[in-house]
Amino acid sequence: MQTMVYTPAMQGRGEFDGGKIKEQKPIGFSGEGSVIKRVGPLFYWAWATSSTEAGIGLHPHQGFEIITYVVQGNAFHGDTLGTDSTVGAGGAQVMQTGSGVSHQERLSAGSELFQIWFEPELTEAVRRKPTYRQYQHEDFPQEVTAGGVSVKTVIGPGAPVQLVADSEMWDVEIGAGARYVQKVPAGYTLTALAIRGQGTWAEPGSPEESVSFQHKDFIKKAVEADAEVEIMNSSDQDMLRLIMIKVPTKVDYPLYPKR
Repeated sequence: MQTMVYTPAMQGRGEFDGGKIKEQKPIGFSGEGSVIKRVGPLFYWAWATSSTEAGIGLHPHQGFEIITYVVQGNAFHGDTLGTDSTVGAGGAQVMQTGSGVSHQERLSAGSELFQIWFEPELTEAVRRKPTYRQYQHEDFPQEVTAGGVSVKTVIGPGAPVQLVADSEMWDVEIGAGARYVQKVPAGYTLTALAIRGQGTWAEPGSPEESVSFQHKDFIKKAVEADAEVEIMNSSDQDMLRLIMIKVPTKVDYPLYPKR
C-alpha cells in the first residue's frame, strides 16, 4: 500500500503549564488538529518539549498502556501507587493503567520526550491491577552496525518493555548516507516520526516508489503482504533519527470509539 507522509501542519498541537510544555501530536484527540486519530491499537502519540521546568498535575488514566520515552532531559513521575521516580535521557516510564491510576508529571528545563498510548482489549484491561515500571537507557538492547546504523529496541523481543497490546518500538539512528531496512509482516502498519534529519522511504528494489520526508514529518505504511521498508539518510553530514512503531493494522477486539 502507499506510503503516506504527514507534515507538522497535518499533526496536532497541544500545550500544558501555561505553554511551558509544547506538544506536536502525530496521533491526537479530536479538536487537536491531527489528521490521524489512531493506527490499530496505537491510540495517541505526543512529542513534548519544555523550555523551562514544567509540570502536569495529578490526573487519572484507566485501561490504556502508556509509555513515556525520554530523548533528552529528565522526566519525573509520581502516582497514586506510591511511585516517586525520575528517568533520564534514553529511559522510559511505563504505566499499564488497568483498573485506574492517577499520576503527575514534571519535566526538567530543555527536556524532550514522547508519551505514547496503546490500547489493549479494554474490557479485560480494566480488570487488571495498575502497574508502573521504569527503565534506564542501559536496560534496552542496542545494535550498532558497520553501516552507520544504530537500532535500540524499546518495545518488543529482547526489550524489557512488554505490553499486552501487540506492538514493537525502535529508536533508530542512521548515519550520513547510510540506509536501514525494516521488515513489516502482512497485516501490520509501520509508523515513524523523524525527530532529526531527513531521508527517503521505499521498498527495496523499487526506487521509483521512493518518498522523501523531512524533519518532524510522520510516515505511515500499511502492508497486506510481508514487505520491507528501506530508509535512507539523504544527508551527507547529519544524522537521521526516527522513532518507529509497528502495530497490527486491525485487531480482533473492539476499539474505543475515538471522535
